[in-house]
Amino acid sequence: MTPPKAADVRFLPARDIPIERATDLGSVQVLKHGNRYLLTDSFGDIHPDSRGLGLYQGDSRALSCAVLRVGGVRPVLLQTSVGGNYRGSIQMTNPSADRNPDAKVHPLDELVGRTIGIGRERLIGADGYEERVRIVNHAALPAFLPLELELGMDGADIFEVRGFPRADRGRLLPIAITDRRVTFRYDGVDGVQCLTHIELSEPAQVIEAVAEVAPDGRNAGAAIRLNWALTLGPDENREVCWTVWTSQREVPGSHRDEATDRRELDVLFPAAPRVSGDEGAAAYHAWERGTTSVVSDHELFNLVLKRSVSDLRLLVNDGPGPGERYIAAGVPWFATLFGRDALIAAFQALAFRPQIAVETLEVLAAYQATEDDPWRDAEPGKILHELRTGELARSGELPHTPYYGSVDSTPLWLILLGATFDWTGDRALVDRLWPNALAALEWIDEHGDQDGDGFVEYERRSERGLLNQGWKDSSDAIRDRSGAAAQAPIALAEVQGYVFDAKRRMADLARVRGEVDLATRLDAEAQALAKRFEAAFWVEDQRYYAMALDGHKRQFDAIASNAGQCLWSGIVSPDRARDVVDQLLQPSMFSGWGIRTLAAGQPGYNPIGYHTGTVWPHDTSLIAAGFKRYGFDDASNRLAGQMMEAAQRFTDYRLPELFCGFDDTGSHTPVPYPVACSPQAWAAGASFLFLQTMLGLRAHADRGELELFHPHLPDWIGKVTLTGLRVGDASVDLLFHRWRGTTSAEVLRKVGDLAVTIRL
Repeated sequence: MTPPKAADVRFLPARDIPIERATDLGSVQVLKHGNRYLLTDSFGDIHPDSRGLGLYQGDSRALSCAVLRVGGVRPVLLQTSVGGNYRGSIQMTNPSADRNPDAKVHPLDELVGRTIGIGRERLIGADGYEERVRIVNHAALPAFLPLELELGMDGADIFEVRGFPRADRGRLLPIAITDRRVTFRYDGVDGVQCLTHIELSEPAQVIEAVAEVAPDGRNAGAAIRLNWALTLGPDENREVCWTVWTSQREVPGSHRDEATDRRELDVLFPAAPRVSGDEGAAAYHAWERGTTSVVSDHELFNLVLKRSVSDLRLLVNDGPGPGERYIAAGVPWFATLFGRDALIAAFQALAFRPQIAVETLEVLAAYQATEDDPWRDAEPGKILHELRTGELARSGELPHTPYYGSVDSTPLWLILLGATFDWTGDRALVDRLWPNALAALEWIDEHGDQDGDGFVEYERRSERGLLNQGWKDSSDAIRDRSGAAAQAPIALAEVQGYVFDAKRRMADLARVRGEVDLATRLDAEAQALAKRFEAAFWVEDQRYYAMALDGHKRQFDAIASNAGQCLWSGIVSPDRARDVVDQLLQPSMFSGWGIRTLAAGQPGYNPIGYHTGTVWPHDTSLIAAGFKRYGFDDASNRLAGQMMEAAQRFTDYRLPELFCGFDDTGSHTPVPYPVACSPQAWAAGASFLFLQTMLGLRAHADRGELELFHPHLPDWIGKVTLTGLRVGDASVDLLFHRWRGTTSAEVLRKVGDLAVTIRL
């Protein structure tokens, strides 16, 4: 399109739209590709409400209002589909008009109801977002159909959308328009100007400022209104398209006026990108080809796994650095790099897509802390908790540049490095990251163990940091049996398990590298930690482990899921494993769908509490792996089966971040948590870890072996076929078959030097 001339440009006043705090995510439709994602209602609209709807670029909201009306009314919804992840479609029609036929006061009154087809095709590409509205007249008579689009942009940071209070925020500038172009501008307090550009496929007859208030008294959220007057003959169709993209620059000098803006038309109206679905289609095709294929004789289980594969691709983000790529934690609140989440998701999917683990290790190593910075809770060797790139981080209102307030990301990074070597045998990767591994080990001993007692504790130093810095990071998550909350410094049970596992894995890698003295020392430290753990965390009268110790080494002994993850890490004494398993399978802990974060019936239990009674799929998947580790195969399969049944009750067979802890006898479907991320990385990864656990997949790529440790399919699966399972440079196709309670395995094809060993 030819750039507009200065004479064609108008400026409309911007509107300061109050930012609605997001408190639920009911019926939100999600599309995402790269660092851009879209949240709309089922009709495809963006409007201010409690769900944080909008088009986001990273942590910034690029569109806060996009409402479509045909003839001044909302169409009737027929179907919404977002199955393509980066593209989706919505089918609608015109409403029936039960009005006085003699009082034709509305354009649609002359039409028979449901004779107009209205389709919204949405596509997110590498460079922008495109929407096509196609209207078809199925009536026998011509139809006059005014098309109306209301738009608004607030430039809100994702933390503002979630309710973060601010003393001051930036300002919206006048909106630059022509008959086919719209540009919104927001000057942030960080000195960055954010621009949202919109190009129309055909000129709007009217573009005007919106100043009114919605009928319910709330602000409608729109800043401008665009109108097209469409007349369609019988069987005729028309299409209107708009393309949306963003740009940023430094806020220009303080003296700004319309004349200055007119001299910057190249900034206000840059050339529109071509938004294509080809890049997205190719990316998903390559992702599927590079992931081990899994097919079972249970069709619904196949759909859950297919959705998990697709969701992990949806969550891929481009990192700030060149060539960086990582799995974002979840949409919408956590669509960025989280150390803990990325590491656990990569571990869960490692057997089926090891590239995720390699990329995760490398990007987190690039951001490993090298200095002491209390504002960011950073210490040398520590792996980050959360990286943010929005206005609040850039302006210093939050410490997330990145923020390091995670006590477990560092040992989890070491665990993933060891596990990745098991599956890939990539000695070059280990050697390249070995300095990072040594720095992480040093952090564990020097900074993680604050008081020298041999346990890793946390205590925030940043005034804007997290009070609790384990995966249960809400302020009320760590309790004793009376309901009292723990005070920092806090040593979490599962974190000691992570450290135990990390040191043992690093000992193995040290031997590979020929560093025998280091390996011997790390093994001894791990065994000493296990003994200290048993003495300090075991609660004899409950036959269970405390979830934490406080700074006075007092046990915080509420019955919680933490001990289940201790089984996963292997720190639990074999003599006490059955006690832990039995407690986790009690009705107070096992909801019937999964393991609750906190046992029902205790002070502080809340089935809708974020970490005080809800069920998290990733937590249950790690616990199931722990059950398997200690030989409780049937109990492990029970957890996997119930979680897979839960997945089949959610939309698109997608496990959310968490769901409520209500018992399955009182609720025949799992009850959604109101603000759970969906999709979410370690929820998507849970399906793979459940499958790996069932099949007993253990790789030893450095010696060319794949071990099948107690393969044990549950009674609801008769057959599973893996195609293209990679171990080092080799690959293998396997068939698992269940017959009369016994699971057999057969090698269908093998490429490369690989021994497959079955241990029954």
